[in-house]
Amino acid sequence: MAKKEVWRFIDSGYCPPAFNMALDEALLDWHSEGKIPPTIRFYGWNPPTLSIGYFQKVEKEIDLDAVKRNGLGFVRRPTGGRGVLHDKELTYSVIVSESHPAMPKTVTEAYRVISQGILEGFRFLGLDAYFAVPKTEEEKADLRSPRSAVCFDAPSWYELVVEGRKIAGSAQTRQKGVILQHGSILLDLDEDLLFSLFKYPNERVKERLQRDFKKKAVAINELTSRTVTIEEAKEAFYKGFEKGLNIVLEPYTLTAEELAYVEELARTKYESDEWNFKR
Repeated sequence: MAKKEVWRFIDSGYCPPAFNMALDEALLDWHSEGKIPPTIRFYGWNPPTLSIGYFQKVEKEIDLDAVKRNGLGFVRRPTGGRGVLHDKELTYSVIVSESHPAMPKTVTEAYRVISQGILEGFRFLGLDAYFAVPKTEEEKADLRSPRSAVCFDAPSWYELVVEGRKIAGSAQTRQKGVILQHGSILLDLDEDLLFSLFKYPNERVKERLQRDFKKKAVAINELTSRTVTIEEAKEAFYKGFEKGLNIVLEPYTLTAEELAYVEELARTKYESDEWNFKR
């Protein structure tokens, strides 16, 4: 039996939005510099936060008054994709080198390998999970035409399907030879709140998007007869990543020095209007 590779595991708990994005970036940098092994991180958001994709235009797409009115945090991610409401969810990030022997070269294939950990996590919760692969040309064409500002609305190549519905929204970026994939595992979702945060050409469009969204995005507690707690979810997905990636996770706590570095990056970059609003 070959020995399993040991990856680092960080549970950073509930953090402010800028800190969350800064820690993901710092882990990417540290891994690219060879200071840390591949890492999996779990986190939450305090306050609940709307995160937007790297390329989104705030003025055009986001109703900032609604974000403020609802007391939500707001931050731009370093990854692409659409607006995501982070509230009752387990957020994960995976940091691993592009040259890692287990990582395929293409984004979609790597996404599929990393997401195997999520798929196994759902199975540990007793849910039926599998990857749906687009088969027809039409399905493939659908994937290339982004239609709405809401992340879960665009199917990805390997759609993670749980109990017949799409479930996990994930985004990936590659910088400095490192893959950063992060995503949301929803426990519960306030759909009306989510849809109140975007701008639409008219009410009809909003209603249609929300209707379509219902078919695709679903929270764990809509699928189970019992309520899954965040602690249970953490345990299931911790085991899921170990099984899906065939690794052993070793819990780690950031040093005071590492923490200070992340807080500084959060303050200078992810809290700045320059980063969040100028695109």
